[in-house]
Amino acid sequence: MKILSYLLINTEAGKALMVLKELKKLKEVENAHVVTGLHDIIALVNADSTKHLADEIVNKIQKIDGIQRTVTCIVVNGD
Repeated sequence: MKILSYLLINTEAGKALMVLKELKKLKEVENAHVVTGLHDIIALVNADSTKHLADEIVNKIQKIDGIQRTVTCIVVNGD
C-alpha cells in the first residue's frame, strides 16, 4: 500500500532554493515548494510503506545539506 505524506522542512537561512533543487531529484518526491510561514519547504512524498518512508526517504532527505529539521505528516484520508 502506498503511503502519501507531506514533509515540512526548515532550512538554514538562504538555502531553501538549493534544498528544493535537491529534493526534486528524488523519485519519491512528487512535488515540493518553497513557502512562507513556520516552515521553508513543503514536499509531497509517495512511499511504498511506512518503513520505506522512515528508513529510506526521510533519512535521505535529512542528509541534504542545508536542512535543519523535518516534520513528517502522513496522509490518513485523501478524499
